[in-house]
Amino acid sequence: MAETPTPLGFVGTGLMGAPMAQRLIAAGYPLTVWNRTAAKAAPLEAAGATAGADAADVAARSDIVFTCLTDTAAMEAAVFGPRGIAAGARRGGVLVDFSSIAPDATRAMAERLERESGMTWIDAPVSGGVPGAEAGTLAIMAGGPEDAVERVRPVIMEMAQRFTRMGPSGAGQTTKLCNQVIVGCTMAVLAEATRLAENAGVDATRLPEALAGGFADSKPLQIFVPRMARAQHDPPLGQVYTMLKDLDSVCALARETTSPVPFTSLAAEQFRLLSARGGTDADALEIYKLSGPTPLD
Repeated sequence: MAETPTPLGFVGTGLMGAPMAQRLIAAGYPLTVWNRTAAKAAPLEAAGATAGADAADVAARSDIVFTCLTDTAAMEAAVFGPRGIAAGARRGGVLVDFSSIAPDATRAMAERLERESGMTWIDAPVSGGVPGAEAGTLAIMAGGPEDAVERVRPVIMEMAQRFTRMGPSGAGQTTKLCNQVIVGCTMAVLAEATRLAENAGVDATRLPEALAGGFADSKPLQIFVPRMARAQHDPPLGQVYTMLKDLDSVCALARETTSPVPFTSLAAEQFRLLSARGGTDADALEIYKLSGPTPLD
């Protein structure tokens, strides 16, 4: 890290944002934080972060502002709403958005932010879940100007094991949608395999051990299957709302690009059913319960 640490800001300190922000504090960066629900930012303040009055105040204090919000509407409000990031943006500053939102919305908002405030927008959605955020092992895929991406790289690497520029604005979000095709469909398939094992009298918690090193092995197999079989959903790895939002975005992009996504469409409907039965805050891995004798009890 540079001798004079870059002043940073973080807007959105929820399930993923809080552990990511915590790593920046631990690395010695001066950090200003703000969250719509103030209580979620309190532990970061106790760890040494400064509380911003609002998103505009965070931006006014920071050369680089990170955001990690739930969806496109929340992101637009945080940036362009009253006392949003754009209102306090430093000309020449960089906004790095860790949220997963629509690529076309990202491009439109990036152009608007640059035009209105002179701040550069990098879309940088993440993969790795809460465990990856806590351990600093996230995979982050980026879209935006190459010089801006390289400028923020040293800071990003305090939170990630991989930071890859995929192209211009929106490319990071498109790459994240490809990631979610794989993750969402894999969750659905692993739920089927886990249920089949249990119904056939096999201890599903041993599947990761039995299949390790074979063609079926993967990080999702090793992490998801034991949690499904043991009904372990606290802490959640991710909310069903987020997965369904992303898979619906995949289907929308697929229509625009004439790309067939039959398996993704089916997985999305399964997560929609989970959302209807278990609520939007349900752990996405509870998709396993849909095939049980008493789902979501």
